[in-house]
Amino acid sequence: MSGRKIWKKGAPFFLLLLLLIVWELATGLLKVEKWLLPAPTAIFIEGVESFHSLFGHLISTTNLALSGFFIGSCIGLVIAALLHLFPGVKDAVYPILILSQNIPIIVLAPLLVIWFGFGMLPKLIVISLVCFFPLAVASLDGFRQTPYELKHYFKMMGAGKMQLFWKLELPHSIPFIFSGLKISATYSVMGAVISEWLGAKSGIGVYMTLASSSFRTDRVFVAIFIIMGLSLLFFGIITILEKYFVSWKRKEGEKDEAAN
Repeated sequence: MSGRKIWKKGAPFFLLLLLLIVWELATGLLKVEKWLLPAPTAIFIEGVESFHSLFGHLISTTNLALSGFFIGSCIGLVIAALLHLFPGVKDAVYPILILSQNIPIIVLAPLLVIWFGFGMLPKLIVISLVCFFPLAVASLDGFRQTPYELKHYFKMMGAGKMQLFWKLELPHSIPFIFSGLKISATYSVMGAVISEWLGAKSGIGVYMTLASSSFRTDRVFVAIFIIMGLSLLFFGIITILEKYFVSWKRKEGEKDEAAN
């Protein structure tokens, strides 16, 4: 493997490593207090030492994020399909969906607690709200960008509206759907942490709140890095699934590159 390829694949890692080194040196040279900004090594040590107590919180957040992600993704895909199949409904509903995304979730969360209590329901609603919109928008774009020539060909063969959707528009939009899923997957972790601030008994959000109230900044950073790692893990899993399910699209791209 050439040096250019190594740099292309490893550039983000090298940049992150450089930032951590600068961070470590700066906290040491400037003698920054640990409660204000701990060094990366101190954060790592704290993460290793407290992993046994963190594990339960991690499992709780993961289960919550996956549940909300699944519900939000299903809702987003169904909404996208309905808006595509019924253009009149889309003209009325789509602007409202956009407006709904301008409401900060952190402001809406207390209202959900008032309406639905401190159980699981308001937490799942919070995660679903942050997950459904990216998938709905990406899916709508995929449905709309189906080649006109293929749609015309299907109609000439006598395909109805539903047949056109299931056999052409939906399969063609799969790459777009996976793009929305990757965004929603990363948002689901953020939504889970926010939802845990509504009164959960366990979770990374609870752990972060307790650490912040006791001025354990190193534990707050441990929670932050865990959230980042969990988001990247979800993103990576969706990417792997995308490569499996959209292999035909990748082969088309390889052919185009070979032709050029």
